[in-house]
Amino acid sequence: MISEILNMNGYGLYVWSSFMFTLLSFGTLYFVTKIQLNKELRNFQAKFRNLDIEKAEIAKEQEIYRGILSSTSTSKI
Repeated sequence: MISEILNMNGYGLYVWSSFMFTLLSFGTLYFVTKIQLNKELRNFQAKFRNLDIEKAEIAKEQEIYRGILSSTSTSKI
């Protein structure tokens, strides 16, 4: 019974190798994306960790920032 599942009428080698390739590709993509996200997060924190209060107030007054805040506050119901 197990050999029938593994063999799949002669197509087992193709099916199982394709399945393993897909699983390996998705796993690799996940870990690469996770590493890049952590790298960008560290860069962001390093850049904006020491942002003083005056610069933060200037950033809040910018039009783009206000647009982002207004779109997020109106989308919540």
